[in-house]
Amino acid sequence: MANIDTVARPSPADEFTPPRPVTLAERVYDQLAGLIAENHYGPSGKLPSEHELARTFDVSRPVVRDALRRLRTAGVIYSRQGAGSFVVGTPAEKTSLAFRPAETIADVQRCYEFRETIETIAVALAANRRNQAILDQLEAIVRRFQRATASNTHSEELDFEFHLTIARASNNQYFPTVMMALREQIAAGMRLHGLALMSPTGRLEQSTEEHIAILDAIRRQDSAAATERMRLHIRNSRDRLFGGGLLDLSM
Repeated sequence: MANIDTVARPSPADEFTPPRPVTLAERVYDQLAGLIAENHYGPSGKLPSEHELARTFDVSRPVVRDALRRLRTAGVIYSRQGAGSFVVGTPAEKTSLAFRPAETIADVQRCYEFRETIETIAVALAANRRNQAILDQLEAIVRRFQRATASNTHSEELDFEFHLTIARASNNQYFPTVMMALREQIAAGMRLHGLALMSPTGRLEQSTEEHIAILDAIRRQDSAAATERMRLHIRNSRDRLFGGGLLDLSM
């Protein structure tokens, strides 16, 4: 056995792993998020135009668009074509809440079960508590859904943005916090669901119509209808993915 004093130890230089460089879009996102957190634009204020932001941060407009996309996905802003981007919340606080990764198809099924539990409650609260800014944001997302459907494409990012926006509309911070903590697990299911939507014909349109129906119930402040439509949508999404053949998860 080698003497412990003679075993070679890695030098600090060998152990050092250089951090990943921060992209320009991440830098702009962080700066905008900080300004929003400081209420620089007001609680429902309008952000400067892409051109103005690009000049302010000395970056290109595509970089600004990427940063704004990240803010939309985080539920901090919403964008309306021809009108600009508006603040709807503040950047989520960092949390230690974490879930085990979805490593198997059984985990994906379990995630759908959990989503049905929390999202049906969140959407009922959203229907009762939503304001015009939230409705505008959801309507903008649905219009993007419709454009994507017309081009026969599915965006898991857009899908998640819709559900996260509803969680934020509950005006209960625990719902969006859980959604963000589950983001990778939910994305795994949405990614597989997106593939299932491509065949047979009509599935993509059906999914879009389900989102529209949920929005309609929220708009009418019909919490019971919103609950049932969210439940139906999550179950339909699960069944489109699993083809109606769910796994037996008995212990």
